[in-house]
Amino acid sequence: MSRRRVWVVVAVMTAGVSGVAVLQGLSGGSGRDDVGEDKPVTGPVRAQVRSVALPVDGDRAEISRRDTRPFSLVGLSWTKPTADLPGSVEVRARSTGSGDWGSWKSLDVGGHGAAAEESRRGATEPAWVGSSDGVQVRVDGRGSVLPAGLRLEMVDPGKGTAAVSPDPVAYAVDAEPSDEVTATASDEVSTPPEQDESTSPTPVDDSASPSPGESVSSSAPAATDTPSASVSASPTATVPPAPASTAPRPVIVTRAQWGADESLNDEAPGYGTEVKVVFVHHTVDANTYTCADSAALVRAIRAYHMESNGWKDIGYNFLVDKCGTIFEGRKGGVDQPVIGAHNPGFNTNSAGIAVLGEYSSIDASAAAKASVAQIAAWKLGQYKYDPTGQVDLTAGMDNGKFKLGQTASFYRISGHRDGYSTECPGNKLYASIPEIRALAGGPVTGLILKPFTGAGLSGTTEYTKGPLTVNWTTSTPSAFIRRFDVLVDGKVATTGGPTATSAPLTLTRGSHTLAVRVTHISGKTTMTPDTTVVAETTPPTFSTKPSLSLRTGTVDTTAVPVTLTWKAADNGALKEVRLTKPSAHTYGPTVTSAALTANSGTAGTWSTTAYDFAGNSASASLTATPAILQETAATRTGTWTTKTSSSYLGGKSYSSTAKNAALTWTFTGRSVAWVVSRAVGSGQADIYVDGVKTTTVDLKSTATAYRAVQWTKTWSASGTHTVKIVVVGTSGRPTVTTDGLVYLG
Repeated sequence: MSRRRVWVVVAVMTAGVSGVAVLQGLSGGSGRDDVGEDKPVTGPVRAQVRSVALPVDGDRAEISRRDTRPFSLVGLSWTKPTADLPGSVEVRARSTGSGDWGSWKSLDVGGHGAAAEESRRGATEPAWVGSSDGVQVRVDGRGSVLPAGLRLEMVDPGKGTAAVSPDPVAYAVDAEPSDEVTATASDEVSTPPEQDESTSPTPVDDSASPSPGESVSSSAPAATDTPSASVSASPTATVPPAPASTAPRPVIVTRAQWGADESLNDEAPGYGTEVKVVFVHHTVDANTYTCADSAALVRAIRAYHMESNGWKDIGYNFLVDKCGTIFEGRKGGVDQPVIGAHNPGFNTNSAGIAVLGEYSSIDASAAAKASVAQIAAWKLGQYKYDPTGQVDLTAGMDNGKFKLGQTASFYRISGHRDGYSTECPGNKLYASIPEIRALAGGPVTGLILKPFTGAGLSGTTEYTKGPLTVNWTTSTPSAFIRRFDVLVDGKVATTGGPTATSAPLTLTRGSHTLAVRVTHISGKTTMTPDTTVVAETTPPTFSTKPSLSLRTGTVDTTAVPVTLTWKAADNGALKEVRLTKPSAHTYGPTVTSAALTANSGTAGTWSTTAYDFAGNSASASLTATPAILQETAATRTGTWTTKTSSSYLGGKSYSSTAKNAALTWTFTGRSVAWVVSRAVGSGQADIYVDGVKTTTVDLKSTATAYRAVQWTKTWSASGTHTVKIVVVGTSGRPTVTTDGLVYLG
């Protein structure tokens, strides 16, 4: 395919500052200024780079507010890749949407100048500023000489979000004329010779050199090349067979899907023999980008690497955005040991993974770190390397940290700074690399059993009467899990996939040990401690059937205080006893009684069910009728006075101060209670049951109480009984006031 390099020099006069705008053009791509909303790409997207030479004044260089054609990424470059840019560089841009100027951004001057053996220019790290149409730059060398050939690089990534599809797709190339000469990312870009900013650069091809201020337009003919399919072609002498990996391949957005224009990649990619180490980077771009911007950001970085650094392609092998989307980087096949340009001296037999954004003060998202770990596990797994291991490498060049031929020890997953003098990948992301290693290399962490469905846990033992579901959870994402195994008595009973969180199981009767084992994609396993599971179908029993008795408390015509008693047992583990009638209550396995109330004069059914932890159950019930015997139903001896008050049962009561005055009731039942009034002046009474004195009751109380049950008596079976109360005639407080008896029939 034929291509021409065109250099155009445009004099810039803005706010009293003069400069030279070097607009670079490369024919042979689809040059189109897309406008409007980003849509999924339907063909290669041409990223355009516009360069402006910075006017230098001593140790400073500056461009004041300048209107520009739209761009989204900005950086600085200079002639010699080995030269340092001392001091600081700050840029800010004007949003095309709001027209507002953004805050100043510092560019990393450590940059990519010597980040690859193929570097042709030095450069800062670029900064993503979003769609912008104005720019300001200020460079402060802080007393040091600035490198020659400083120029501002503005990248328009073109329009189009990633068109993600399961398989690589070859797209046709649109051909539309461009009204401005620009540079498209190319491995064949050559920089103009160094010069005074006021002179025109010498053309690098047969084009005539235009005069200052002259504009040149260039049409880009349609290309016939098609994008890379991302997976390497059949093995050749230079492309080795792609080995299978011990880890699964993650979903990767291919170069075609993010809009790479492969017509610009004439130079064949270089290959190592394997991937021994993975270096983690950050792109030092703003973290405010949206994930819809990611494809454009990748295109912009590629253009910047090719134009500003002079590389033949994007430097990274893979890029990951904050949402965890993985993008194919340098051309050559994601399953191949493609030599990138990301860590000088160690680019061969390594893979560079860059997280889009800047991570010095904030950490990368969990999704991004998980995706980095996925790629690292897959690439290292192709060569059977443990992502948690270490490796010794020999530096292939002097890079400021290691000398040519020097041996350096690295973790299989390391940060850029481990091999080069840089802050990359930022302090926060660098601190998370051990986490990334653990994700990639395993084992699975946080595996715990959750309560089983269809079983009950008592202490450390699970009980079941039939089919159950084993539940578990882990803190490791499913992408790093190969499978789950449920083991019963040490043998695999059932298996689940990487996303499984439960498994159904049916056990034979008896006691078993159960455990869940999870296998990491690395093959490392983690297993829960054994849990004892007892499968049994024997229901509980009521060793003491439920029974009802009267108790102390306050009597009302609709609420008589009673006590329900029972005793349940189980051959495994009793869980609870539930009362379902006449009201609903649940009691623990050690509870054998409950204080309740019953409606007087109404036959009530009291239903209980005992449950064990396996889910087996047994029921028992009884029927009882509380009845009130008013004081008027008693046989009287001695002097009794009738009192009237709404506080008494039925509005009336009997009261006596006469010694030996008595009331006698006869009833048929199995529990009885005497209902009285109590006060500070109340006296005492003797109680006789079936003609035998059983107790003396003192009714004195500091607080006045009406309809109070002061004494009860319960028999094992129903029978006919008499209860007699006799006034003692206590000195100073002889009064006894009674509301009658309550009994259970």
